[in-house]
Amino acid sequence: MEKIKVAILGSGNIGTDLMYKLLKTQTSMELALMAGIDPDSEGLKRAKDLQIPITAEGIDGILKEKDIRIVFDATSAKAHIAHAPRLKEANIIAIDLTPAAIGPYVVPAINLVEHLEEMNVNMISCSGQATTPLVYAVNCVAAVKYSEIIATISSVSVGPGTRQNLDEFTITTANACQNIGGAKNARAIPVINSAEPPIMMNNTVYAVLEETADEEAVIQSIEQIVKEVQKYVPGYRLKRKPYIDIRHTPWGDLPTVIILNEVEGAGDFFPTYAGNLDIMTAAAKRVGEQFAAHLLQKKGVSV
Repeated sequence: MEKIKVAILGSGNIGTDLMYKLLKTQTSMELALMAGIDPDSEGLKRAKDLQIPITAEGIDGILKEKDIRIVFDATSAKAHIAHAPRLKEANIIAIDLTPAAIGPYVVPAINLVEHLEEMNVNMISCSGQATTPLVYAVNCVAAVKYSEIIATISSVSVGPGTRQNLDEFTITTANACQNIGGAKNARAIPVINSAEPPIMMNNTVYAVLEETADEEAVIQSIEQIVKEVQKYVPGYRLKRKPYIDIRHTPWGDLPTVIILNEVEGAGDFFPTYAGNLDIMTAAAKRVGEQFAAHLLQKKGVSV
């Protein structure tokens, strides 16, 4: 079976976990290269041990290779801004796991199909992947006037790259809840919890509605989107049944949907409590699978 050759750019924690996920896939992708800039990084060492071709020349090493059609950029927002035009010039699709947001936001359970002709797509953030589907599900039934998400994650699952990009993550998550989720206004609040043992990723979503809605229809919509996300993130689940409560808001007393969600990781490279990192790599893998299948179909290859 013909496969599309892909590369991972960034040999840190995100790139390493994504490597293990791509090796588990039996679909239309072939991991042809793992690229970093630190030859002593654990990610490059692990890739070498797994007999995956590696380079410590970063994007320069990728651009020297032939036939790579998709690159997963797991570096930083600043680095991706420099990488994006070079990848585009080389006719390589970029799946951006940083908050650079050069390309359109993509959540696999919502809008992946409509962006399969793009050369650069953005995976938003961990909290964006976890909460945008929930806001979207509510808005499918009842107009969301304002959404507020609180993402609580373990301190030990937040690496230096994520900490440096925390402001960007907050902005892109809120924007995704508006642009994809459909909320008229949105806010995202990250909480980094240093508790021991480390806690699992937990998300609280408040969706303020324009007017009274059919509670059962809202719940059914939420439960359906959870099933869609679980197709690529099995540990994604509701902590309890969502409900609607009348809450005092800046716009008056309005019906508000309250959703409690948690994300357990698959344990590929990260510990299972690091669902915030796992949902990013799992979603990126899903996007890569669909892009690769689309490229093969355009070539007339059955997938």
